[in-house]
Amino acid sequence: MTSISQADRIDAVPEKFVSDRLARRQVRHAKERVIESILFLAAFVSVATTVGIVVILLKESLDFFQHVSLWDFLTDTQWTPLFADAHYGIVPLLSGTLVSSAVALLVAIPLGTIIAIYLSEFAPFTVREVAKPFLEMLGGVPTIVYGYFALLFVTPLLQMLYPELPGFNLLSAGLVMGIMIIPYVSSVSEDAMRAVPMALREGSYAMGATRFQTAIRVVTPAAFSGLAAAYILGISRAVGETMILAVAAGMQPNLTWNPLEPAATITAYIVQVALGDLPHGSIGYQSIFAAGLTLALVTLLFNVFGHLLRKRYRQVY
Repeated sequence: MTSISQADRIDAVPEKFVSDRLARRQVRHAKERVIESILFLAAFVSVATTVGIVVILLKESLDFFQHVSLWDFLTDTQWTPLFADAHYGIVPLLSGTLVSSAVALLVAIPLGTIIAIYLSEFAPFTVREVAKPFLEMLGGVPTIVYGYFALLFVTPLLQMLYPELPGFNLLSAGLVMGIMIIPYVSSVSEDAMRAVPMALREGSYAMGATRFQTAIRVVTPAAFSGLAAAYILGISRAVGETMILAVAAGMQPNLTWNPLEPAATITAYIVQVALGDLPHGSIGYQSIFAAGLTLALVTLLFNVFGHLLRKRYRQVY
């Protein structure tokens, strides 16, 4: 009897071990399913939010275009939806948006690229670890602060050089907006440059190239797809900026391609009308959705162009 009971106990040990492993595996699979469900829910929320935004823009814009022809919207050179003699030409707002964005990009792209090259190829480790967080802090400053900085500091400074410069102008707003965009461009550009394999640099050094020649002629072309992504990100950020332009560029729609003049942008007009002065469902209220749809299409156009550019010049190491 004693020998049989010992054998039973010996057989019971692996059965208990197997059952414990199965129980742990089931618990692990349950946890993985919960995590997968959470990740799927997060992805679904982002997609659903995007779809909801597009649906609202299209719905309200279709109601707007039932009263205003698309041809007048695209070709009329006046934007006065709040006046008795209403005109709904998007061109003045589009010109202000493009001019201010161009000024900002003329500041952000060169400076951001130069900063990225320095941090990636020349800066010592301690300098990089200190400079990069301070640089990225510029992206965390509220845009309303940048707006008043442009209005109260940059504009008077520019008026010392150009006395006829008006108090509201696209130039000062664009310059400050470019400073705000620099962290976005430099951070993504530096990550792209640091992803370039060291073997390319070593090969360049072996051919007798200097560090500067290697950075400009080897690393920068090799990281072009990442640089293009950084530039497209900067363009999208500039086109969608609101408070700097609302504070420093003026709120009067003005068809101009001169950055020394005041003008309104699409985002500034949306801020102006969204304050609640117009009744819901009126054509003036619906005009902000048509303007928002135009802004979304412009941003989408730049993103598609950037995707094609990255796809064309993408380097896989």
